[in-house]
Amino acid sequence: MDTINALGRRKSAIARIYVKDGKGNITVNKRSFEEYFTVAEHQFQIKRPLQTIEASEKYDITVNLIGGGVKGQAEALRLAIARALVKINPDDKVVLKKEGFLRRDSRVVERKKPGQPKARKKFQFSKR
Repeated sequence: MDTINALGRRKSAIARIYVKDGKGNITVNKRSFEEYFTVAEHQFQIKRPLQTIEASEKYDITVNLIGGGVKGQAEALRLAIARALVKINPDDKVVLKKEGFLRRDSRVVERKKPGQPKARKKFQFSKR
């Protein structure tokens, strides 16, 4: 199999991944996956698409992550992995879509408006 690449985004995080046959190693920004994502919940979320189609030990994944926070990066990586798995085997699309791994969460932070302290918060109104 040639190298398959995919892209995942969440908030302001962007994950570019390269998937090839291997032993199940995940390298994130030239560091091991467990070293980069120290929270067990994030590690679990990232591995879920691979576990859903029983491909945890099948592919080596190299990841370039930029922007966002840890949670946004983890969710961007999960989307990228799911998209790459569909490129490899289109038959897996039904299972991954049912689990919700192929849906991009498009929510982003609302911008701050001028004359207000935050996006929606207003300064206290004083009648006199």
